[in-house]
Amino acid sequence: MSITIYHNPACGTSRNTLAMIRNAGIEPKVIEYLKTPPDRATLVDLIARTGQPVRALLRDKGSPYDDLGLADPKWSDAELVDFMLAHPILINRPLVVTPLGVALCRPSEKVLDLLTAAQRGAFSKEDGEAVVDAEGRRVKP
Repeated sequence: MSITIYHNPACGTSRNTLAMIRNAGIEPKVIEYLKTPPDRATLVDLIARTGQPVRALLRDKGSPYDDLGLADPKWSDAELVDFMLAHPILINRPLVVTPLGVALCRPSEKVLDLLTAAQRGAFSKEDGEAVVDAEGRRVKP
């Protein structure tokens, strides 16, 4: 299964998502999007394939979101994409692309819906929250 993750190694949610992909025995293509941001066509395609509005993939925590006044509804989708391209930190993460679809994996266990391979064993998030049991089954909260 071919999987790509748009990853920020400084983000715990992104690290947990990547670890769950690997726990399924898959080594994904990892794109550290802060170092190698997607081009406009790729970003627009990814957003469209999530089925979410542009604002749903716009990271709204802190700067530069606040500094740029991006909460203002005056910004069009095209303008928001421009901001995301100029400031890749504004792209919410992790975005995961699989043959089953594209999703913003927040919370990280959302990635399990995009994997056809089963988890190979227990998995807990960095904060200790159990996500998958020893038999590779998803733990329901």
